[in-house]
Amino acid sequence: MDSAVVLAMARRAGFAVHALSFDYGQRHRQELVAARRVAKLLGAERHVVLRIDLRAIGGSALTAAIAVPKGGSGSTRGRGAACVGDAIPVTYVPARNTIFLSCALGLAESVGARDLFIGVNAVDYSGYPDCRPAFVRAFERLANLATRDGVTDAALGRAAHFRVRAPLLRMSKAEIVRGGIELGVDFGLTRTCYDPGRRGAPCRRCDACLLRAAGFAAAGVPDPALRDAR
Repeated sequence: MDSAVVLAMARRAGFAVHALSFDYGQRHRQELVAARRVAKLLGAERHVVLRIDLRAIGGSALTAAIAVPKGGSGSTRGRGAACVGDAIPVTYVPARNTIFLSCALGLAESVGARDLFIGVNAVDYSGYPDCRPAFVRAFERLANLATRDGVTDAALGRAAHFRVRAPLLRMSKAEIVRGGIELGVDFGLTRTCYDPGRRGAPCRRCDACLLRAAGFAAAGVPDPALRDAR
């Protein structure tokens, strides 16, 4: 749902969007079907699905034979910027957002784009280290050091070539829900659950489901995805 809202924000701001999704061996692959529908509905110029099998790395309940925490057992640990070590939930995928943004950076250079949008959130989240403002700032510096366009502009004394935009970074889930509704996002098309049933029905007990449910409840609106997934 966060990525869908970010796509809508980018389109509202006048950007021609090249959407990028990843088939990385995640157990919740139904999000890829949802991403295709959302990208089409919200007017992305192009939707690329990149296959990177992170199961070979493992280390996460989303890519390995590790049980997904249920009933808040993951979401109550590691909340905030100071999370370290075992406080980070097992649903954390090692270096996932670093890998995703690196691929997005490559796509941006190939199509002549300067702005990289990502739906990370540092308020209502599970304590992942790659969802923090410090990570976003650091990756933007890397983007301008590690690319042809970045170093060329720096050599010519121009402003930083690439910008990493994370418009949801300091928003609550309720604010994201309200903002998405205002932008015309059909949340019924979005999928969030880390451990869905065979037909894609959300488990309603994993961290992702609980955070989503809390956001819709705080916003005072029903979640259309629950109705559609019955």
